[in-house]
Amino acid sequence: MKGSTHRRCYCRDPHTGKPLGKKCPKLSSRKHGSYSIRQELPPREDGTRRSFSRAGYDSLKAAQADLDHVRALLGLAEAGDAEGLAQIAELLEKVAVEKAPLPDIEATRRRLSHGLDLTSRLTVGEWLDTWLAGKKGRQSAISRDESNIRVHLKPRIGQLRLDRLRVTHLSEMFEAIAEANVEIAEGNAERRKAFENLAQIPWKGQEHRARRKAMKAAIEEMEPYRRIVGPATRQRVRSTLRAALNAAIAQQLITFNPAAHVDLEAGKRPKALVWTEERILHWKRTGEKPSPVMVWTPEYTGLFLDHAAEDRLYALFHLIAFRGLRRGEACGQKWTDTNLDAGLITVAKQLVVDGWEVYEDDPKTDAGARTIALDSDTVQALKRHRAQQDKDRTEWGSAWVETGRVFTKENGETLHPANVTRRFIELYEEIDLPPVRLHDLRHGAATLAHAAGADLKDIQEMLGHSSITITADTYTSLLPEADLAIAEAAARLVPRARKAEESVPDHADPSGDMREINSPSAHAPLTQTAPDETSEAE
Repeated sequence: MKGSTHRRCYCRDPHTGKPLGKKCPKLSSRKHGSYSIRQELPPREDGTRRSFSRAGYDSLKAAQADLDHVRALLGLAEAGDAEGLAQIAELLEKVAVEKAPLPDIEATRRRLSHGLDLTSRLTVGEWLDTWLAGKKGRQSAISRDESNIRVHLKPRIGQLRLDRLRVTHLSEMFEAIAEANVEIAEGNAERRKAFENLAQIPWKGQEHRARRKAMKAAIEEMEPYRRIVGPATRQRVRSTLRAALNAAIAQQLITFNPAAHVDLEAGKRPKALVWTEERILHWKRTGEKPSPVMVWTPEYTGLFLDHAAEDRLYALFHLIAFRGLRRGEACGQKWTDTNLDAGLITVAKQLVVDGWEVYEDDPKTDAGARTIALDSDTVQALKRHRAQQDKDRTEWGSAWVETGRVFTKENGETLHPANVTRRFIELYEEIDLPPVRLHDLRHGAATLAHAAGADLKDIQEMLGHSSITITADTYTSLLPEADLAIAEAAARLVPRARKAEESVPDHADPSGDMREINSPSAHAPLTQTAPDETSEAE
């Protein structure tokens, strides 16, 4: 295809006003006028001709360099690749119209080889959609990435060009998220205060009813309760972006990953705390939990299990409370992986919730596929549960749904994990126990095992953690009784010539008022740490 450079000026005839063009007498000087280039392009689909033209070059050398650049771009299409050649021609035609810089040859080669549209400027949002569509792995991980992209990344940086994304853009994004957190907190507090004021307005009386109606209308116009985007969530958002940008680097779309260099506050794992009397009083006064992760004392665990003993999900709660299974692992447990005669269960599958849909998957980590020994009480609880399930199977007859799972609905259908959590909350609220999550029973199991003398490696294997650090930092709490025993033992190691005057303080019952309402739990002795010789003698 033909291409050329030429020099021209914009001088006009002083009498006629017409351009002089090549007749200008000053063109004999190399410093007069400017250079232009013209390169013929492949014809359009309808056969019409098109070309790339550009003017305004100060020197022939600069004009020739751009003409060579245009020819190199046309040469990227392999012989016989009419589609690729047409794409490059459309790109050059668009560049000429927009008077944009010529595209980089290597970048264009990469985009052409990966089948990307050459005429568009690939944005961060477009690449995130492309990356997510081709992502493989656990559905729960894909759903988390999809949520991060939809809620945080595309609304804030999706419009930016992928190859122009910088660390400053990401710093500004996370600063905006932090600022939005302040607004969310203020909105939540305002809505909460409005509900408190509404609760104080009496129901009877025309004036009171009018005030309640006005207050409800005002609440309807408020923003709904929203969750704060905490440090851990921000870390997950960055992790999603970093993975997507690494994939873009692998496809040679970009050469730098700004997500790997943005500074964020570390997302610390919350430390599990035990519900002591002081913490319960604080919670009752303020409604605030001392930590997102709270663990019942052995007494409270026993009271809950006693209360739930007649519930059809009792064996499931018992299994989680003592052996620390995850909710999805307990709901997905099958009889074929349960050997009650040997007192062993093998965790091989779990149920995962995606939105509201439930699907079966492998354990969360490789370490999650494990075999756990069962104590005799847990074995008996599971045997009673199996007998009840056999009875249900007989009563339902042909309508029974055979899933092979240990824990099911009355007709054998698979349990929805969210409904298990809902039932757990209903049961402990019925006896006014301090709030914990169902997952916190798993923390409690680790704490009980730790208090009973198990080392961290044993607890790690029981819980199915891939790292012992998680077990040590997050899943074990020191029970007050064990803590007191350690303190007394440490004090006795130091020989003293004179003993301090002994005094016996009036200790409050660690279960608060619960002892006055409920009889001592039959489960509590099974979960207590053994007293030392001194306390037993006393």
